[in-house]
Amino acid sequence: MLTTLKSVFLLLLPLAVFSQKTVLPGNPDVNTSYLKSGRSLYTIYYVKGDTWTKKGTYTNDITILGNEIKFVANYKDENDKWYRKRTSVADAKTFSPLTFKSEGIKNSIDLNFGNTITGKYHYVNGDKDKQIAIKPASKFVDFNLADLFFTTLPLNVGYKAVIPEFYYTENPDSVLSNYIIKDVKSYIQRSPKTGNHESWLVNILEESTGAVYTYIIDKKSHRIWQREMPAGGGITEICIDEELDYQPIANKFNKEEALQKLEKGNSVIVGTAFARDHSSKKGIAVVNINKAQYAPKGTVVSILPNSAYLDEWKEVNKKIAKGKKLPPVPIDPNVEACIKKTTVYDDKGHFEFTNLMPGEYILLTSFGYTHTYSYSYYAGTSYLMHPSGAVLSSSDVYKSANATTGATAEIEMKVTVRKDGDKVDVNLKDVR
Repeated sequence: MLTTLKSVFLLLLPLAVFSQKTVLPGNPDVNTSYLKSGRSLYTIYYVKGDTWTKKGTYTNDITILGNEIKFVANYKDENDKWYRKRTSVADAKTFSPLTFKSEGIKNSIDLNFGNTITGKYHYVNGDKDKQIAIKPASKFVDFNLADLFFTTLPLNVGYKAVIPEFYYTENPDSVLSNYIIKDVKSYIQRSPKTGNHESWLVNILEESTGAVYTYIIDKKSHRIWQREMPAGGGITEICIDEELDYQPIANKFNKEEALQKLEKGNSVIVGTAFARDHSSKKGIAVVNINKAQYAPKGTVVSILPNSAYLDEWKEVNKKIAKGKKLPPVPIDPNVEACIKKTTVYDDKGHFEFTNLMPGEYILLTSFGYTHTYSYSYYAGTSYLMHPSGAVLSSSDVYKSANATTGATAEIEMKVTVRKDGDKVDVNLKDVR
């Protein structure tokens, strides 16, 4: 009985392998409505064991306009030693390829797809262009569009398909190969920014190289969260979506407006930066000896126009910190360009800002100082003794002492300039 079953299994195996359907552009399985115009950024890592090495990035730009899909993949090395830009255009409904262009440091390729594929191979070093004319044996998917093509399919547990691909080589007999979807399973993708996402784990064999690619594709949005592929020498290339569309801050930062507020007005803010201590030490009152510790001459004081964006950014990160599950939202990189700085110009902590427009501003500074203080401490117990040796009463004895410690003042303060030409005097102080 076992032998019979084994024979039947061996007879059915080839049929099972070759019965996988072939999915070409225009196939009912292809649903291009899943694709949306926009940009994605992926970071490329080479991973060996527990070591992750950043190798570069690539951006995917999708533009859907009329009857065409334009896709641009732009690869950049981490050290700017190489780049490769690939641009593909396809039919927006069928995904049939129309044109392809690849641009690199040493060469470029231009292709026009049709019954005969025509184009040229251009050498940057000045060698003569090579003209291209290829008649493919069957229909195919442009390899540069393959990742997107996978996301248009009705992925489900056990889904399988064969997808012919076109990849240009100088040997026209080897330009066609197959991607074979081997396995699709459910998977939970954990994003450090947006939490858990129900996804598909898709294993795809590239027939020409024998390499198996692993994709994590979102079940709802059809975005590619991650792609893994062998890179040789025991190294795995892992590309991770950086979620450019993650925008938890509704308000936008206006760089031009912020710069104008710092440069186009007639108001000034003058002030004094200092620290004053009113602290305690283990529950015992501390008396500060040096009442005001002025910011030293040369201390940097910064000013930044406040905005709805900055208020919301602070509030969102405060909530994230309480939840302790997600990393803080990074600040808009344009904010740094809108920070104006000055320095304390004397030994009394004085500073000045000029050319300010009316509005609310954030002042910030940080400086170290010596905290000198006196404090009381428990020194023992005093006893009143009877001549017989009996204890009549007792009382605690306290003594005082002086001490110094190093301290750092971290000061942030909001200041409002109400009308143009005003002079606002502020005390920028850290009270402990």
